[in-house]
Amino acid sequence: MDLGIAGKWALVCAASKGLGKGCAAALVREGVNVVITARGAEALQATAAELRALPGAAEVRAVAGDITTADGRAAALAACPQVDLLVNNAGGPPPGDFRDWDRDAWIKAVDANMLTPIELIKATVDGMAARGFGRVVNITSGAVKAPIDFLGLSNGARSGLTGFVAGLARQPRLAGANVTINNLLPGAFDTDRLRGTAVAPAAKAGKTVDEFLEPRRQAIPARRFGAADEFGAVCAFLCSVHAGYLTGQNILVDGGAYPGTF
Repeated sequence: MDLGIAGKWALVCAASKGLGKGCAAALVREGVNVVITARGAEALQATAAELRALPGAAEVRAVAGDITTADGRAAALAACPQVDLLVNNAGGPPPGDFRDWDRDAWIKAVDANMLTPIELIKATVDGMAARGFGRVVNITSGAVKAPIDFLGLSNGARSGLTGFVAGLARQPRLAGANVTINNLLPGAFDTDRLRGTAVAPAAKAGKTVDEFLEPRRQAIPARRFGAADEFGAVCAFLCSVHAGYLTGQNILVDGGAYPGTF
């Protein structure tokens, strides 16, 4: 299927590895010009080189910086002649017990996983509407639908973004101008984030990370963790011309792990 987005410009956040990298790669394969951001310059440049080597690659620009800061956002936006496709993504806050989180921990989580996406949306959607095309995909978490107790900071911050998007996406001046805003909710994917959050509980249980994660893997109906490339493919479709009638939705990609009907 031709997604109809070749030549468009995309800004993909936290794209040096994991799900952000998977999304950037999928867009590059569709001929999209991509600006990728991340805090680690070395990993980001290595990813940019990989993306430029993909079949169909157009222009790939890498901007190192912290997207959760005003300066980081300004630098990323300045590198993108126009943002037709925005993929919001940021590393999740640390796991733990809510009794140990002070106000600063909560503010940091909300700033990264709610307010930063909102700021980038605010900076780009009016231009999208004026051009008659735009796609925003917010990478949130399957925990928005099925909260994970030790990821309370993420549960709270990402749920706030979800509620905000539910209203914004339905504004006629955006939806009526072919600008869609959707949330992409990953379940368990084989990423550094998955393994990183398992280190402490695995050590507490006296197990290796793989041993600790095995019951979780077996509990997934697909009997495996997801791959970043397949997540990216879903993101690319949401960015496509074919997804213009799909907005304000929470798309769960979790191998069937969520047991509910709705």
